[in-house]
Amino acid sequence: MLQSSSAVPRFVPGVVHKNVPHSPPANLTVATTGASGAIFLRQLLLAVERDERVKTVNFIASDAALRVMAEELQLDGRSNLVGRVLGTAAAASSKIQVQSNTDIGANVASGSYPADAMIVIPCSVGTLARIANGVAAQLIERAADVSLKEKRPLVLCVRETPLSKIHIRNMYRAADAGATVFPLIPAFYYGPTSLDEIAREFAHRVLAHLGLPQPGAFRWKG
Repeated sequence: MLQSSSAVPRFVPGVVHKNVPHSPPANLTVATTGASGAIFLRQLLLAVERDERVKTVNFIASDAALRVMAEELQLDGRSNLVGRVLGTAAAASSKIQVQSNTDIGANVASGSYPADAMIVIPCSVGTLARIANGVAAQLIERAADVSLKEKRPLVLCVRETPLSKIHIRNMYRAADAGATVFPLIPAFYYGPTSLDEIAREFAHRVLAHLGLPQPGAFRWKG
């Protein structure tokens, strides 16, 4: 059985893809919702925290996400949330700023705020449904709505199985509106040996999709 590990990746540094944007996104919005998979969120935040190309991260967690993190990452409450998600006892990151999901007037709620891209990881099918149908009552859905209307990259790491026709229709609606549906399905062909390794490589794939390829990411050579 695979065990969670914080070991340094053993992959050979990947080659930067030729089709990534010339200007990697410096201002990211990262949201997490009430689907299982908090370990993937942790690895993505660890990657953007150490990536010098990323200058600002606005982080939003739904109430359901806090419950999932309490179960899967042994976290509770909101005190020093980022520091505890990252697994550090130090003060919260100066780069990653927590935004309340109830604050519909936060910076990322406006198209005038210069966010470059948004990632929802994991993305519950309830959140997917609200985004796909323009129901923006709270900040996560509003920030996603802004990303779509401003034609900015929006990546939805949907996690659910099996999928009903409702889920599939909502994925189509979101994709048709401009989102990238990036299901939370890890790869195994590179021989991962730990849960963290699996989650880390998936996070690297998401960031590479946005023009932020990561050192140490696996690249298939055939």
